[in-house]
Amino acid sequence: MGRKKKVVDLDRENNIAPGLEAKTKKRLVVVSGRSDPELAAQVAAVLGTELAPTEHRTFASGEIYTRFEVSIRGCDVFVVQSFGPPVNEWLMELLIMLDALKRASAKRITVVAPYFPYSRQDKKGRGREPISARLVADLLKTAGADRVMSVDLHAAQIQGFFDGPVDHLFAKPVLLRHFEETLSADDRSKLTVVSPDMGRVRVADTWADDLGAPLAIIHKRRDPKVANQVTVHEIVGNVAGRVCLLVDDMIDTGGTIVKAAQALKANGAEKVIVAATHPIFSDPATERLQDSAIDHVVVTDTIPLPAEKRWPQLTVLPIAPLLGRAIREVFEDGSVTSMFNGEA
Repeated sequence: MGRKKKVVDLDRENNIAPGLEAKTKKRLVVVSGRSDPELAAQVAAVLGTELAPTEHRTFASGEIYTRFEVSIRGCDVFVVQSFGPPVNEWLMELLIMLDALKRASAKRITVVAPYFPYSRQDKKGRGREPISARLVADLLKTAGADRVMSVDLHAAQIQGFFDGPVDHLFAKPVLLRHFEETLSADDRSKLTVVSPDMGRVRVADTWADDLGAPLAIIHKRRDPKVANQVTVHEIVGNVAGRVCLLVDDMIDTGGTIVKAAQALKANGAEKVIVAATHPIFSDPATERLQDSAIDHVVVTDTIPLPAEKRWPQLTVLPIAPLLGRAIREVFEDGSVTSMFNGEA
């Protein structure tokens, strides 16, 4: 039986064209790439749904194929794709998924990338360098993305690379809740929040305010010609006898964090706890982070971590509840900013 539609007559006085009027309802659909289907399934479960059936294949030549096995015409689609290694393969898969969704007549397509790839290449530090974060933004737009959602961008200015809306989420509420529940009263009384470099001072300052703790800053220099090598220079603030909470957005090879922790312990810190959003953990990060200068590491699961990259002093917090709530706010035309006390 056909769907009943109301016939609308021409009404020149009110500028209404003749036609048919059908009452349609929005439908939220979550789809996933192959980078982290477990996280995508957790997000769908938070929303009270399940992942849309999707066929993924990689041909012998390395080419990627994606097809959605059910109709997504007119749907509000959220594509969950994380970016652990191999980053370039998952990026290409995401672009192909976006093209398939666009050609399948999805009404709106939102990329949910908990960790935004190439985010560290957000400016030119030397001549003849690319701005790869902008390139990725252009690729997503061209492929069909209407909106992007990500957690703790390496630089907030990356939002300006997109013509459409960007939902910049913060993992701080997730991490903060963990420390409020697990830190002892003695540790809280001796707590100092530490920024590992000048670029993270603003974020560390908000942490210090929320925890009612003083702030310390590590001044460092990085050789622009040598990747992943850092020299710690001096510490601004008192850390002697303190429980130091080092906060950062990501940990790649772990060089910056380990040298910062060693500098803190050398200056009399009693304990060093590391909190970061994105556990990239490129080799040899796992070995480095087990250094005696670091007492504990806390991260979220924005990037999948295999068992071999985990150790007893590592805590991984789920990010799916945060993503699920943000997706619901977007779908229901609510406020994502309200999730972060107006800071987003």
